[in-house]
Amino acid sequence: MSKFGRNSVGAYAAAKGGLKMLTLNMATEWAKWNIQVNGIGPGYFVTDITEPLRAEGHPFNEFIINRTPAGRWGVPSDLIGPVIFLASRASDFVNGHILYVDGGINATIGKPANE
Repeated sequence: MSKFGRNSVGAYAAAKGGLKMLTLNMATEWAKWNIQVNGIGPGYFVTDITEPLRAEGHPFNEFIINRTPAGRWGVPSDLIGPVIFLASRASDFVNGHILYVDGGINATIGKPANE
């Protein structure tokens, strides 16, 4: 995610932040040609890379499931609707936006776990 810092992933975080700012910059530069530039900010998704983190009993798996209002990791099919929306005429006046597809974790991740 391009919204929060996390220990030990500095290069990854810098890349995500760079893509977020590139999206915003391109949105302002290309708007004069009626080109909208948006991004999708996926939350924590089921992938081969996240498989070790999703193991039953792994603290990070428990953290994600407990802190995500949807109560689960995302699956690739969760991205279909947002991609179709951003590729359609329905998003013609959406520009410079990062659409977070994250099961609501951005809304809760900064709150204490007991709230």
